[in-house]
Amino acid sequence: MAKKYSKTKLKVFRSSIEKRMEEIATDMDDIQDGILDKSSSGGGLSQESVYSVHMADAGTDSFEQEKNYNLMSRESDYYKNLEVALERIDDGSFGMCNICEDLIPEERMIEVPNATKCVKCKEKDKLGLI
Repeated sequence: MAKKYSKTKLKVFRSSIEKRMEEIATDMDDIQDGILDKSSSGGGLSQESVYSVHMADAGTDSFEQEKNYNLMSRESDYYKNLEVALERIDDGSFGMCNICEDLIPEERMIEVPNATKCVKCKEKDKLGLI
């Protein structure tokens, strides 16, 4: 039977993950506010603004808007991955490599709490050896 993290360690992981999720939620609120502020001011999005603002300014506004949408998407995906990590804590599979079923080192789980593979298996996976 594969080793598992103790209940005490799992509580520490859960607390850390929940804290990260709160930070991400705050960041997503800030990004969303930025998106809504740009949208409501009409910066680069309406046809009239293209004619009343220099083309370079309109391009910059569009770029910033797209960047904010990409950031929002990335943060949302990471938040969902952290939710899955919490589910793995609940079902007892947190910290176990999906491939070799060994315990993923604590240091990796602290830095990447949504990790599902140990470093060795992740490298093999990236190289297409698995």
